[in-house]
Amino acid sequence: MALFLSIFPIVLLIYLMVKRNALPSYVALPWIAVVVLIIQLIYFGTDISTVSANIASAIIAVQTPITVIFGAILFNRFSEVSGVTNTLRKWLGEINPNPVAQIMIIGWAFAFMIEGASGFGTPAAIAAPILVGLGFNPIKVAVLALIMNSVPVSFGAVGTPTWFGFGPLNLTENQILEIGSITATIHAFVALVIPLIALRFIVSGKEIRQNIVFIYISIFACVIPYFFLAQINYEFPSLVGGAIGMFISVFVANKGIGLAKVENTLSNTEINGKEIAKALLPTGLLILFLIITRIQQLPFKAMMNDATTWFAVQLGTLGQFEISKGLIFSLKEIFGTNVNASYKLLYVPALIPFIITVLICVPLFTMNAQKTKEIFVGSFKQSRNPFYALIGALIMVNLMLVGGDASMVKIIGKSFAQATGEYWTLFASYLGAVGAFFSGSNTVSNLTFGSVQLSTAEITGLSTSLILALQSVGGAMGNMVCINNIVAVNSVLNIQNQEGAIIKKTVIPMFMYGVIAAVVALTVIPMFFNV
Repeated sequence: MALFLSIFPIVLLIYLMVKRNALPSYVALPWIAVVVLIIQLIYFGTDISTVSANIASAIIAVQTPITVIFGAILFNRFSEVSGVTNTLRKWLGEINPNPVAQIMIIGWAFAFMIEGASGFGTPAAIAAPILVGLGFNPIKVAVLALIMNSVPVSFGAVGTPTWFGFGPLNLTENQILEIGSITATIHAFVALVIPLIALRFIVSGKEIRQNIVFIYISIFACVIPYFFLAQINYEFPSLVGGAIGMFISVFVANKGIGLAKVENTLSNTEINGKEIAKALLPTGLLILFLIITRIQQLPFKAMMNDATTWFAVQLGTLGQFEISKGLIFSLKEIFGTNVNASYKLLYVPALIPFIITVLICVPLFTMNAQKTKEIFVGSFKQSRNPFYALIGALIMVNLMLVGGDASMVKIIGKSFAQATGEYWTLFASYLGAVGAFFSGSNTVSNLTFGSVQLSTAEITGLSTSLILALQSVGGAMGNMVCINNIVAVNSVLNIQNQEGAIIKKTVIPMFMYGVIAAVVALTVIPMFFNV
């Protein structure tokens, strides 16, 4: 019964979002949160303080994704109003008007690099609007962006899912490095197929065949440095691989190598270097801010994550409110429980880089006060429905995690593992994907299911490094179907009530990703690793 009630809310959620006349996420998710709440109170007998504390924690935690979404919407509205998007559209047309080239440069290589720097769903939020600005269909772009943003995710935000996601398992440095190495190897093989699947949602099979040489040049330009760097480092594979891939993809597209000739239908007006530089400035600032605040060797990351208490006050039974020196706002021991929640004002990629970048660029692009006000007000309005959706999602997730090893999430994971036994290698990645589906994060998926995967590997005699690598791969491929990411990209592109339709499209490549990952894990990995 416990397994049925644990799975039931997820099945009901999927049904409500993909059925005919599907409910939008901002309606479905809050209702599912209520269902989980009832199950926790009645069946699992969770006390009201714990439930209330987790709901309060979710309300604080939602500030992280919603401020990122707001920042991305704000940046994209600024780009439209200031003319940046139009200039970039013309420039990309000048590099090469071939749509395949434009998709691979922006949707693959550029997004790859941004994922390596930031994570938090920012790649799709930045790359997708540029592709829509180039004339591509918004829903198709949303699907493509979600599918493309999978290979680099295990090393996103300077490797956070790998080094932090598996942190509680107390692994050695060499074990984490081996997990990262195996993870990158599996992703590298899947990368030979996934970008083609993503492209097929926007362009025809004929166009893919005509441009296949360029497509693979762009894929290899990112994946080869990514793969080799992952053998010695688990922080920079995606960031460095994406940067190298971006440079090579632009250079090769400019030369027309491997691309079918396409007539430029945008504009015959040449754009001078000064205009291009000015149009690239906002994106350049974004990337600069992301990189300098994420590299551990620089002082800024530590400063922004400084948890040393600066100010503290007791808010009655609600808990202790604290502000740290790194401007981390925390509420601790909520309602007398051990539940804590926090919001990192400076480190979450919202104020820095999005809002700061817009505020810097507003005077540079001579935007008046009225236009500036309009982009801020419009961004707040566009963020409203995603806020309701994410509140529901995070309350659902928090309540499903209540109970430690007896939580609804762990019940699902352990039941799957017990049912498959020594064949767990075939299914391990899908558990990671389930974690990403309802947490919206490869890191959280690894934190949640890492212990389940580790114990399953030890019980069945499977390689712990291989199984944990499959968990990380699963958390990355789960990005394609995770509610948070779909809500985020739809919000930025202003797509209404299409979450269920998009899941229907992305679940197939996600399933294929897991099949390829399992095949590689069983055939290729044993040839190169001691597993």
